[in-house]
Amino acid sequence: MGGKYSSLDPMEVDVPEINALLDRDPYLKPYEKEIRRRYACLRDIQDKIDEDGGGFDEFTQGYKFYGMKVQPDNTIICREWAPGAKALYLTGDFNNWDRDSLPYQNIGYGKWELVLHPNSDGSCRIPHLSEVKIVIIAPNGSKEDRLSPWATYVVEPPKSEGTIYKQKFWNPPFSERHLFRHSKVKRPKSLRIYETHVGIATSELGVGSYDNFTDNILPRIKNQGYTAIQLMAVMEHAYYASFGYQVTSFYAASSRYGTPDGLKRLIDRAHEMNIVVLLDVVHSHASKNVMDGLNRFDGTDACFFHQDSRGFHTLWDSRLFNYSEFEVLRFLLSNLRWYLDEYQFDGFRFDGVTSMLYHSHGMGEGFSGHYDEYFGLNVDTESVVYLMLANYLVHRLNPHHITIAEDVSGMPGTCRPVTEGGLGFDYRLAMAIPDKWIELLKEQKDEDWNIGNIIHTLTNRRWLEPNIAYAESHDQALVGDKTIAFWLMDKEMYTHMSTLSGPSLIIDRGIALHKMIRLITHSLGGEGYLNFMGNEFGHPEWLDFPRQGNNSSYHYARRQWNLVDDPLLKYKYLNAFDAAMNHLEEKYGWLHSNPGYVSWKHEDDKVIAFERAGLVFVFNFHSFKSFNDYLVGVDVQGQYQVVLSTDDAVFGGQNRIDTKVIHHAGDYGYAGRRSSVKVYIPSRTAIVLAKV
Repeated sequence: MGGKYSSLDPMEVDVPEINALLDRDPYLKPYEKEIRRRYACLRDIQDKIDEDGGGFDEFTQGYKFYGMKVQPDNTIICREWAPGAKALYLTGDFNNWDRDSLPYQNIGYGKWELVLHPNSDGSCRIPHLSEVKIVIIAPNGSKEDRLSPWATYVVEPPKSEGTIYKQKFWNPPFSERHLFRHSKVKRPKSLRIYETHVGIATSELGVGSYDNFTDNILPRIKNQGYTAIQLMAVMEHAYYASFGYQVTSFYAASSRYGTPDGLKRLIDRAHEMNIVVLLDVVHSHASKNVMDGLNRFDGTDACFFHQDSRGFHTLWDSRLFNYSEFEVLRFLLSNLRWYLDEYQFDGFRFDGVTSMLYHSHGMGEGFSGHYDEYFGLNVDTESVVYLMLANYLVHRLNPHHITIAEDVSGMPGTCRPVTEGGLGFDYRLAMAIPDKWIELLKEQKDEDWNIGNIIHTLTNRRWLEPNIAYAESHDQALVGDKTIAFWLMDKEMYTHMSTLSGPSLIIDRGIALHKMIRLITHSLGGEGYLNFMGNEFGHPEWLDFPRQGNNSSYHYARRQWNLVDDPLLKYKYLNAFDAAMNHLEEKYGWLHSNPGYVSWKHEDDKVIAFERAGLVFVFNFHSFKSFNDYLVGVDVQGQYQVVLSTDDAVFGGQNRIDTKVIHHAGDYGYAGRRSSVKVYIPSRTAIVLAKV
């Protein structure tokens, strides 16, 4: 079960569908030539793949050709692409580290091959978990040790042996391999994402495991009402503190959390719970590590990357892929398929898309929204074409697969199909929203919040290009920044979060605004929602991985689940509201409904009212004004009742709102709507009404 694909035919696309994009947004018409040029570049690459790459199906399964492949008779065929190398050898503990006895044969086009026949007893020449290395004879004649770019299992060395990761030959007995029992999950109508990290998903002072996550964290996520998890830092990275964004081994699931089979068990269990599993994939750049990374694999400065300054990201101190190189395309596209096929992931969140799209990598760019910024010489066509190919592949394998772009620039067509000349993503992250909340909390008093500006930030997105809204992600949790809970309550989170402690205006304000910020982001900000692990209950403090600057401490590289599990602490209130919010969305489905219609935004009252999915949302952000019989416009007559109130006692509120009251919407129109209701809306509260 789960994940057998039929062969992929050559791409069949209809060029005239680009007209649909132009008809939907006439302002794109002046850029039609450029849009069609990009599309033509895509078709050229597709034709080359069909002619020279064996077809799209074979081309995107490069992992079956390269690396160390065990055949049914236990023969091992080793292949690598190292165009700049003079020679290659295989060495390891299986041959007593003889670096000269097992040469690869040059089979042309920069490809090398070595065949290892079975032992006399029929067993593999290389035992399971043996350490291996590839010896590269560089152009200057020097011998360089490397890990295979296609390695599927690499491990951290003992401290006594340095810091260079070791490649282990992964070939466990079939009896020890995890076999998937549950099929992939169909794309949910509403995507509610729990952004998470296996390593910090533990209260212990150490690195969490796949097994711990499967047994202890997945049930929490399910109970909170999330429909998807986004796993960060899975692709192997030698430096833990890089948060997984300096990838060294692209085909290896990080061994610091356990074995490949541990990850497979995690994903299988998530599918059993009907939870989508997305991988945070980093194809925007790579670690510049040489001994255990891709950098200088063949002894040259090129190979997988651009050779000149174009191959270096100065801000991230990393290498940049050469997307015009045929074998690099094979490597990256096959990498996506590897995780979809081998691990049964349901899709990807692509990191650093802005960096990929522009030659400037987005550095120093303001992105005013003028279309010249998206169709000028600063756009990197090769990267654009790669992303189009990637999205085509992912969705062609399974239409339920999901792709999300981390892009701050807002390029038109990012979330439109490849057939329309778009990039093909399903969603983009609404990155302006968390920035707005942090700006308000950091720089302005409550009474100075501009209600109109908040609404603009939450609703400013391209029509029919879905967004994932979020109040904060892992970015805001990292050391050097603060979570929303910390911005709101850090002065008293250590002294007044007990239900037995005295009253605190800071904590009361913080809990109230924390719920309101999340609810309005969830309900108005997009077509999907994301929360970072622990923020649902206001996790205190920042996130900081063990590093030299903090004496290699794990104190901040964990989640303190004990706080939310303690009935005497107020974290339980935020957690309960998060679950109620998600479960309400599951019932009414506002995320997959049309965008909210905002009928009211009052600067003096600090009140916002809007309708979405048949629900009426009313927010009062005023710091002290409460309103009786506040008139709110609604479009449909009938009887309404409060189905969610941030002021409920179970959510840490003051219980000022009677949710049993029936509100009658008659024929008196208001605020441009055909009907209206009168509601009681206390200060710093929000209510959601539904027709009875």
